[in-house]
Formats: sequence, structure tokens, C-alpha cells
Amino acid sequence: MTQFPEGEGYAYGPWHDGPDPLAPPADLRDALDEIGREVMAGSSPRSALEELLRRGTERTAGLDELSRRLWQRRSEIQRRHRLDGTLQEVQQLLSEALTAERRELFPDPDDDARFREAQLDALPPGTAAAVRELNEYDWRSSEGREKYGKIRDLLGRELLDSRFQGMKEALQNAGPEDVEQINRMLGDLNALLAAHAQGADDIEERFAGFMNRHGEFFPENPRTVEELIDVLAARAAAAQRMMNSMSAEQRAELAELSRQAFGDPRLAQQLSALDAQLQSLRPGEDWTSSERFRGQDPLGLGEGAQAMADLAELDGLAEQLGQSYPGARLEDIDLEALERQLGPDAGVDARRLSELERELRRQGLFERAADGALRLSPKALRRLGETALSDIVNALRGKTGDRETESAGAAGEPTGAGRPWRFGDMQPWDVPRTVRNAVLRSTSLGSREVTLEVEDVEVVETEHRSRAAVALLVDTSWSMVQEGRWLPMKRTALALHQLISTRFRNDALQLITFGRHAMPVDLPELIGLEGTWEQGTNAHHALLLAGRHLRRHPDAQPVVLMVTDGEPTAHLEPDGEAVFDYPPDPRTIHKTLSEVDRIAKLGASVTVFRLGDDPRLEAFVDLIARRCGGRVVAPDVDGLGAAVVNDYLRTRRR
Repeated sequence: MTQFPEGEGYAYGPWHDGPDPLAPPADLRDALDEIGREVMAGSSPRSALEELLRRGTERTAGLDELSRRLWQRRSEIQRRHRLDGTLQEVQQLLSEALTAERRELFPDPDDDARFREAQLDALPPGTAAAVRELNEYDWRSSEGREKYGKIRDLLGRELLDSRFQGMKEALQNAGPEDVEQINRMLGDLNALLAAHAQGADDIEERFAGFMNRHGEFFPENPRTVEELIDVLAARAAAAQRMMNSMSAEQRAELAELSRQAFGDPRLAQQLSALDAQLQSLRPGEDWTSSERFRGQDPLGLGEGAQAMADLAELDGLAEQLGQSYPGARLEDIDLEALERQLGPDAGVDARRLSELERELRRQGLFERAADGALRLSPKALRRLGETALSDIVNALRGKTGDRETESAGAAGEPTGAGRPWRFGDMQPWDVPRTVRNAVLRSTSLGSREVTLEVEDVEVVETEHRSRAAVALLVDTSWSMVQEGRWLPMKRTALALHQLISTRFRNDALQLITFGRHAMPVDLPELIGLEGTWEQGTNAHHALLLAGRHLRRHPDAQPVVLMVTDGEPTAHLEPDGEAVFDYPPDPRTIHKTLSEVDRIAKLGASVTVFRLGDDPRLEAFVDLIARRCGGRVVAPDVDGLGAAVVNDYLRTRRR
């Protein structure tokens, strides 16, 4: 919003002064979902966070996109420009000066004119040598004299602009007094740096005095002599890299021409001394590299130094965006430099990414495990569980023919929710909500009296609940990874865990993984589990652990859910050794079915969720279902979570 002078009102438009204050905050839920998917697919939380920041979000460009734009900008600078702009301009001015002088001499018949023409004809072929030879020449043409004077002026301004940004424009019409002031500044600057190098005790006073006298030359407004050296060294190093990028002939020409700057050789001498001191004080700057420019747009010395500084800044930003160095954080990104190179939108994107990273850490979505590894916190797992369960609930609601089956009889337990009374309902009234509805309705009609109507009545929603002992057995053999079933398996476990921990808190859930061996795992372990190449599907061991879990809860309804994509190919021997064989050894089949029988004696039925169409697997799981009165569900991968949750609810209601 822009405010005009008093009485002229306001105008509304895009926000350009920094990030939009009305922009929505970082979407942590979407970001966490992305990280959760990466972690469940086998990435570490740290890698998942880095991947999110590299890829970006729906409304924010990621680090990879910003890096791509940086390299594109770098390439554009090199493809568009060349570095001989000052030489070309000097050559043009020299040619114009000589042409004007010859034009002035041609009609004059005297010998002096012919002698001067001979002098001009005898000039050396090199531009710098010709400019030097003309230093003492007495010009007859005022235009020629003016053009030659512009050469000296141009060289002085370009030399200074290559070391002090903006000097070319500031010295557009420099006179002898300006040149003398510049020489005094350079002399004082060299003296200040020499005193600093020698460790003078009064360096702060000297610096303050120098800035009082010459502060106009330093718009960066350095606060200490160290900051002054940093500014000067960065620019001088860029100028040196520009010279390194030229041919040997071009460097020699410019070195010779620099002595003609402002017609005063002291300027080149002072700058040479300054460069030497800066290189000694800041040896860590890049003084030796070069770049290749392939374009047609010529750059002067000042513009070339700025182009080299831009390239160095782009390289630094690329390193910051790469985040590949130890301890890298998004706060390291120089936002001002990024906006200079890519515009304000890039700065907004970088700020959003930094805010996203900061908020993910601040809100405790990551924690350190006992071994020091970074992992998702319980808070993060709950959020992921909410999303996974919500997706499954939406999928279940979308099924045709489904209807609500919760019973709300007097013996039921309140769910914490209420609903409008319908004819035939036997549930108790939700008195507070009923009264509130009556008050709101009466007030909206303007009545001072509160009356109770049938439409105001809400009943307490209840459902029959019994405690259940649930064992979820998930296949973690390599085929689950290979066939793209790893992530859906984890999301299924996450959703079931969320459902039980929030709605059926008295239920006892045990997560059991089985590959060559089986083991009970906590949810964080399962979510962070990486797929490994290991042969064996030890359903026998998994069912054994499930039976132990059910026996620890004899008062609970037993529920066993198994997710697998392969027939059993391993079993557990009495000594604890897992024996693998393919095709399945008869002992493996026998031991697995024996464990199914033991579970059936506990009153549990096993529901097997068969992934894939292997005929041998299909025959075996059908056998399990017949042995224990269970059933087989063959969902597609995307429907696995909905199938498991739906079967759990069906079994529990039964």
C-alpha cells in the first residue's frame, strides 16, 4: 500500500519493500508430509529436510531453482560481454582526434603544417605508444585537443572506477583540483594502510581522521580500518582478475595507458602501491584466477571490475545455496547479494525457505536419537499420522454403499461428539449443546424468552467399545522395496497407530516387522527403517511374536493383521537361528501353519493383506484364512491403508 500526500488517499498494489507482511506463514503441515514421505521411503530426516529445501514448495522456489538461476545469470554475463571496452573507446577517441587534426592541417600550405602531418604519420602503431607520443604535441584543432583530453580523462575515471565503484560518474567533469584531491586521498590511504600493517597504536584515530577528510569517496561507510580494507581488497582483486582475463597485449596496452590518466603519472603509481598493500593485507582474496568472456558488448575497466565482482558474488551465493559445507544453515545466505543478482523475488523465496527450516526445528519436529542421529519427534509422527489417517478416512467415505455403523446405545462410551436428534434415537441428550442451540435460535429471532424446539436437541454420540490387542505384522523383505510397497506399508502402520492412539486408546497395538527375522518395533523405528537386501520372509517368527503379544492381554479382543507380498521362505529354529530356503522348505510351511493354529486357539482370526498376484502366495494365504477362520484382502498398493484400517474397525465392531 502506498500513501500519497495528505488528502490524496491510498493506492494498493504489490508489496515490494521486503517480504510481503500479509503472505501466509510457512506451511509446516505440507512440508512435514513431504519430509515424512522421504523418511518413510528410506531417507534420513536430515536428508529429507535438505531435499525439501532443495526442491522447494508449491509457492516457494527451492535452493536448486535459485542455484539454476544463479548459474544462468553467470553464464549470461560471460556470453554477453567482453573486457576491451576502455581500449576500444580510447582507440575511437584517438582516431577522432587525429582525423580532426588532419582536417585542420590539410588546407594550410605552410611547412609547419606539413611537419605536423609528418609527426602524425610517424606515430607508433600501438594505441598506448601513440597516446604517449602525443603528450607533448601542440594541437592546432580544438576538436582534436578536446578528444585527446577526453582520453586522459577517460583513463583516469576508468582506473579509479575499477578500484572505487561509482567514481566514473562522480568524476564526469573532473578538473585539476579534483585530480589533486584524489591524489591526496590515495596518498593518505596508502599511509593509513602502511600504519595499520606496522601495528600503529593510534590506528583508530588515524582511520577516523582519514574518513573525516575523504569519506565522500567511500559510500560503503566502513566503520573500521578492517572493513575499509575488506571493501578495497574485494574491488582490487576483482580488477586484478579482470586484467588476468585479458590477453597479454591488452594488459600491456592498459598498463602503458594508465600512466596517461588525467595527464598525471602519480595516479597510476598510487594505485599500484595500493594494490600491493591490499594484496599483502588480504592474501586470501582471489588475485590469480581469470574468466572467459565471449560476448560482443564491450565493458570498460570499471564495468569489467564490477562484472568480475558479480561473478565472484554469484559463486559465493552458489556455495551458500549448495549448503554442502559443515554446519551450513539457510541463515548463511546473503539475502542482499541474492536480491542484487536475482531480484527481490529470489530474496523472498530464500527468506521463506529459511523460515520453514527454522520453524521445523523450533517446533520440535526433530529430535536426537540415543545414537546421535536426527529423527522425527513424536510430535512430528503424530502430525504425519493425522495426515495418513485423514487420507484413509476420506478414501473410506468415498466408497459407495458404505454407511455409518457406530452403535450409540446406552451401554456405549461417549465419543466426545454430538449430533442432532433424529426420530427413533435412544441416546441421552447433550444438555449444554441443546440449551446453547435454543439460546442462539431464540436470540436470532429477537425473542427475549428462550424456548426449546425439537430442532435444538442434540444427543451424545456413543459407540460400543471393547479393548483389543492388535498385532500388525508388516513384511520388510527386499521385494517390498523393489516393488514400490515400502512407503504404503509405512503409511498404513502410521495411520493405524494414529487411529488407535487417539480413538481407541485402551487398545494395545504391537508393530512387528519380518524379513529374515521378525522383531517388535516402535513407530519411530519403523518409520525410519531403511530397506536392506536380505532374503527371507519369516512369517513364522512374526506370528510367534504376535501370539506372545495376544497372550499378554488375555482380556482383550485379539486382532492379527498381516501385510505381505511373498510366501514364507524362512522359519525360526529352537536355537533362534533363522533358516532360509527357496522354494519354501516343508518345515517352514509346517511351522508357519502351526503358529496360525496357536493363534486361532486364542480366538483370533488372521486377516492377510496380499500384495501382488503370485499364485503360490495366493494359495498359501488362502490356506491361512481357512485354518483360522480369517480372510484374505488383496488391495492395490494405494488402497492398502484403507483396507487395513477398515478391517481393523470391522473386526473391532464385530
